Formats: sequence, structure tokens, C-alpha cells
Amino acid sequence: MAEEKSKILIIEDDLDVAEMLNAYFRVQGYEVFTVNWGEDGVRASQSNHPDLVILDIRLPDIDGYEVARRLRADRRTQEIPIIFLTEKRDRADRLQGLEIGADDYITKPFDVQELRLRVRNALRRVSQGSLTNPVSGLPEGALVDERLTEAIQKGGWSVMLVSLENMDFFRETYGFVASDDVLRAVSMMVVNTMREVSTAEDFLGHISATEFLLVVSPANPSALRDKLRSRLEQSMDYFYPIKDREQAAKSNGRLTVKIAELTSVTGKFATANDIKAELIRNKA
Repeated sequence: MAEEKSKILIIEDDLDVAEMLNAYFRVQGYEVFTVNWGEDGVRASQSNHPDLVILDIRLPDIDGYEVARRLRADRRTQEIPIIFLTEKRDRADRLQGLEIGADDYITKPFDVQELRLRVRNALRRVSQGSLTNPVSGLPEGALVDERLTEAIQKGGWSVMLVSLENMDFFRETYGFVASDDVLRAVSMMVVNTMREVSTAEDFLGHISATEFLLVVSPANPSALRDKLRSRLEQSMDYFYPIKDREQAAKSNGRLTVKIAELTSVTGKFATANDIKAELIRNKA
């Protein structure tokens, strides 16, 4: 018996992009449906039960955010992974997507190979019930939300975001293998720093592939923050080939680290997504 194909629904009003993605993912072995309007996308999600939705934000009727809201509000579609596909790059747009519950976010012009890998990883997490990041092995998704919910309800925990900035630019220049190596190295540095400063009850996971979330005891968050910033910032240059380091140090697209911290989140937020959105607003 042939293995059942994963179903992808593409909601994209640019006919050239929709046709290209349809043809590409069919060749990759997926069953693909395409629609060009947001309302049609909602109906197709309910009737075709896709395993994943690739969703453009700019649509001719309702926008992609409204499509995502409706999918998340319907028990038939609320668990479907959503990858936003958009020309928007502003942090506010990404925050809005995060608050709605999007699983990933890729901006145009995009590398179709990168999109393929993101689709594969999202489907793998769903099919295997995996709750860990495929690159770092750290918790993500429901495990992170569960730990944040515990922090809201009890214990006086502090929460920290460590964000690796400009990874898209680095990936475009040096490729997927090099960028995955960076993420693995950074995750190990965060893990090792937490071992030195944190307690056994502290938690490390992902908000996104390039954003690490720490739930830590309020006893010593400043020492942890300072040590993380120092260690990571000193390491950024070494991720570049020697011939590129001097130029990279002067570039606006250089790998950098931003950190945000919320002290004693207990009782101050309603949901895990509220904490994540506030961290992203505050990172510096």
C-alpha cells in the first residue's frame, strides 16, 4: 500500500507564485491545493483537512491574519501548522502573526529550498508528535507554552529571551548547513551558561528557531543575562570565515544578540503568547 501523501494548502493571490509552489511541492511528493482568496482558504481548510497551510498575508478579500484567526478558532482546523508567506518584514507584523498562533514566518523574496525545509520540519513535528526543535533538540511549541503557563500561575519565575538577529542574511550568504551549525553552537553556549549560573528547575526552549526562551529562578537573572550577553557577543565573529570577519563586523547584517527580560511574571500575564509577544517588544 502506497504511503499517504501529506496535504499542503497554499493560499496565495499571486498566480505566478501559487503556480510555482504548487508545481514545486507536487514534485516533492506532496498533495497540493491552491486557492487565491482568503475566504476560499478558510473553506478549503475545513473541507480538505490539509496537514499544513502556506498562507500569504496580503489577500484580495480578508487578509492572512483573519484567515489564521478563523482557522485557530475552529476545532476542525485549530491544530493545522500555518506558515505565513509575506513581503512584510516589520516586527509588528511578526508579532501579530505570533499572537494569532502562526507556526512560522518567511518573507518574500524567499528561497524555495528554505521554505521546503520549514514545511518538512513542521510536518515532521506534527506526524511524530515531536515537541523539540529539529536543529537544537531543545523544547518548543506546546512544551514551551506549558512551562510559561506554569510560570504565570506560580513560583515567581523570571523569563528571558535570547534572540539571534540577522540569521536570514547569514543563511542567504553561507547556506543552510552553516546557519544550522550556528544555531547548534549558540544553543550549546546557552545550555552551558545556564549550567554555570542556573538551577536544575530552570527551563530552556525555543519561541522560534533563532529565539531562545529561558524560564529561570528570580534569584540570579542579572548574572545569567550578563554572562550570556558577554559570551555570545564574543563568539559572533567566529561564525564567519576568516576572510569575511573584518567586513562582517562593519555590516548592518552582522549576526548580533538581543536579550529581553521579564522579572517575576507570576500573575502579570494572561497567556503564554502574551509573555512571548512582550519579550519580542522589549528585546534590545
